[in-house]
Amino acid sequence: MTRSIDYGNLMHRAMRGLIQQVLTDVAENGLPGAHHFFITFDTRHSGVKMASWLKDRYPAEMTVVIQHWYENLTVTDEGFTITLNFGNQPEPMFIPFDSVRTFVDPSVEFGLRFETHDDDDDEEDDDEADMAEEVEDDAPHKDAEVVSLDSWRK
Repeated sequence: MTRSIDYGNLMHRAMRGLIQQVLTDVAENGLPGAHHFFITFDTRHSGVKMASWLKDRYPAEMTVVIQHWYENLTVTDEGFTITLNFGNQPEPMFIPFDSVRTFVDPSVEFGLRFETHDDDDDEEDDDEADMAEEVEDDAPHKDAEVVSLDSWRK
């Protein structure tokens, strides 16, 4: 049996560790400057905890924005708990790091994308219908570019 190094899993663990470190700093010190995050996650992941009406509305994937209003951000080794405002209705949720598909900070054009290779990807999802941005109505929206690590390879 040939032994090999699983660089894909090692990279995913490192990238999730980066997200954990960034969110831990934000939980302790707040968002610095213009930084804000778009986090897309798989709502079908067994560890996700969120209101049933949100799961019904976003049955496969959801994007949340951590920017102007958020409360109770707590980070663990498994994921993070946060309360976000959905139409003036605060809702707590737990998002496991293993459920995260993208993490983007558009203020500095930084982004991570986690490729998944499971059976659920065989189904075609309407990504636009499954995304929600929770920002204040008067906040300007800036599209973010997600950069794949492959683009940095030579």
